[in-house]
Amino acid sequence: MHAAGAAAAARRAEPGAGRAAGRGGPDTVIRPPLYVDYGGHLRVGARTFANYGLVALDVAPITIGDDVQIGTNVQLLTPTHPVDPELRRAKWEAARPIVIGDNVWLGSGAIVLAGVTIGANTVVGAGAVVTRDLPANVVAVGNPARVVREIPVPG
Repeated sequence: MHAAGAAAAARRAEPGAGRAAGRGGPDTVIRPPLYVDYGGHLRVGARTFANYGLVALDVAPITIGDDVQIGTNVQLLTPTHPVDPELRRAKWEAARPIVIGDNVWLGSGAIVLAGVTIGANTVVGAGAVVTRDLPANVVAVGNPARVVREIPVPG
């Protein structure tokens, strides 16, 4: 689904709007506007909340777990482009999937780049640029995002 169609669908059905742009779990809320490339490669888990302005360029699959919180203007970017100028001139493009684990919090303005997996219970600070995988149960901030502390796990 193109961005305009996804945003219109999200406006019509804000609760569960993840289903408008792909497959969404129960009690999922995506506040419009939502911007996607295709929509069909976006999977959103149960009880996930995305605030205004989510950009999900789903050239490759984007999988968002259950109970995820997504701040305003977060970008999930699966497309990649070559560094080689000849390949770029030829309009070569590829994409790598993004996986967001359960109970992750993505702060406002965070950017998650192609090929990244974020482990469960991780917090990504506002404005962080995630260029590499993040393990579960950590707080990561900055550009590029770096782990600044672990989150204690009960039990």
